[in-house]
Amino acid sequence: MYFFTADQHYGHKNIIKYCERPFADVDEMDSTIRQRHNSLVTDDDTVVHVGDLAFAKKRPQQLIDTLKGKHVFIKGSHDKWLHGSPPIWETEIAGHSIVVCHYAMRTWPRSHYGTWHVFGHSHGRLPDQGLSYDVGVDVNGFYPVSFTRLYEIMVAKAQRMLNDPQERLIDCYRKALERLVGEAGKQENEGG
Repeated sequence: MYFFTADQHYGHKNIIKYCERPFADVDEMDSTIRQRHNSLVTDDDTVVHVGDLAFAKKRPQQLIDTLKGKHVFIKGSHDKWLHGSPPIWETEIAGHSIVVCHYAMRTWPRSHYGTWHVFGHSHGRLPDQGLSYDVGVDVNGFYPVSFTRLYEIMVAKAQRMLNDPQERLIDCYRKALERLVGEAGKQENEGG
């Protein structure tokens, strides 16, 4: 299983104030985010960290060692320790193309063909655009987002866009949305 998460800001005391996080101090915040991560993720899962893992200048290996899963890191604005990490990562999971970047994009590679985009950085302060979603912890109850959950979110977005008469969809995008909604309906009918 894949999981996506961003903006944990481990060790960053001021993020509690900046983002109005419901924690008394940085120890409580770090502990809660770590516990919620480990409650969903297994050691066999892959976790894509979409930037701002920790407020650190050196690789926070001790922290990383306490988090379950295999880790993929995308550099964020506070990841000074991360060298050689791509700013944009493109992958395919279960037949769905996904573009991963710490920063939200209004358009991204192959977006008009139904490619998904996951991002962080905004701490829930930016609206999603098309088939994009903020996977930051502030938006997701301080939990990582599973691929299964992301899939459900994208299907719901596609259904809304297809049913909105105000949406001006180009033909290839409409077809991609219809494929996604049709695929979800077929899985539902098959009990999957």
